[in-house]
Amino acid sequence: MSEVKNNVDLTKIKPYGDTLNDGMVQMSFTLPVQSGDEADEAARQLASKMGFDDPAVVYSHDLGIGYTYFIVYGKCTHTVDFTTIEVPKVSMEFMEKEQVEEYIAENIKRKVVIIGACTGTDAHTVGIDAIMNMKGFDGHYGLERYNGIEAINMGSQVPNEELVAKAIETKADAILVSQVVTQKDVHIPNLTQLVEILEAEGVRDKIVLVCGGPRLSHELAQELGYDAGFGSGSFANHVASFVVKQIVDRNLI
Repeated sequence: MSEVKNNVDLTKIKPYGDTLNDGMVQMSFTLPVQSGDEADEAARQLASKMGFDDPAVVYSHDLGIGYTYFIVYGKCTHTVDFTTIEVPKVSMEFMEKEQVEEYIAENIKRKVVIIGACTGTDAHTVGIDAIMNMKGFDGHYGLERYNGIEAINMGSQVPNEELVAKAIETKADAILVSQVVTQKDVHIPNLTQLVEILEAEGVRDKIVLVCGGPRLSHELAQELGYDAGFGSGSFANHVASFVVKQIVDRNLI
């Protein structure tokens, strides 16, 4: 059924620039060519082949050694039916910090051990620190500040074998993995290896396994064998809510 709000037909949405449904798009990309008129024309033709009407190169910059960066405007001719879109995501009522603490005290009645790390070659701790560290992020305290949770942040570039060994040693209830570096999909084999090691050790079913990062969706996480995936905009209370509910629902107490 077509749904119209504020003169917007959600069955036929398209980009908005200056006026509704004008389809205007700004995009940027780099080409391995020397800066100049020919390079600008190449960028314009590429935008046209992408399906944009009236493409125009509004900015180009010589990056040196035969590379040029472009900003191109164009009109998108395609539309999307927004009303038919369904995105797999963690579907639950998230609790705030105090509610998580009360839930643990009333239903689990012991410390919940959660281990977090950036694994493989990933040296970026901003994601895992936002969830784990006491100060948290954007006004949301991290798991280290939660009563009833023992949060162990192992930092960056942690081998999967080391992470699993620590989880077994501490009898961890949950493992959180942050992956920020995802060039050439390097995160996929790394995340997959962790699941395989847990299964080989016979502890996969005893642990709540969560991953997160800018390019990690709930759908991808589940495909890789994780219980949940949290992307950008997720906070400690979201992860904590999921973990403690899983512990109770799966009788991991």
